[in-house]
Amino acid sequence: MTSSDPTALPDPWHSLHELLAAMDAEIEQVYVERGIEGVRPRFAYPLIRLAHTGPLTIRELAKSLDRSHSAISQTVAAMRKENLVTSEPGSDARTRRIDLTERGRSLVPFLEAEWRATHETVAELDSEVPYAMTTVVKELRRALEHRSMRQRILHHLVEPPR
Repeated sequence: MTSSDPTALPDPWHSLHELLAAMDAEIEQVYVERGIEGVRPRFAYPLIRLAHTGPLTIRELAKSLDRSHSAISQTVAAMRKENLVTSEPGSDARTRRIDLTERGRSLVPFLEAEWRATHETVAELDSEVPYAMTTVVKELRRALEHRSMRQRILHHLVEPPR
């Protein structure tokens, strides 16, 4: 054990996680105000994609959304509980084909409208702050391409004696 608890220091990620959670909660509130219960903002992307592609395996859906298989698998499970998608056996025992239910399909026009409104809102926010978040994200990606997070952590890592 070391002499001080590093988790006692402020978490540098906390404010970002808190902001993203608050933004998602406000998007979800838009759904609730429109009478759409049980739909979370993270459902919009896969539901819209499925409406445009037709049934996909979890792997295909994850790849098309540039998300991890695990994340999409969890999202699909949550969407199934809300009767938004179905999951049927695929071409082999290891795959499942995901498709929209009638409920899921009926929500897509609203979700597409909300998606567009959210993108306009992000552009509006970018114009109101001195450091546009989309620009900050691009710059962070560029910096991490130059020197990865892993490389940076290893540079600062002081391992305890064994």
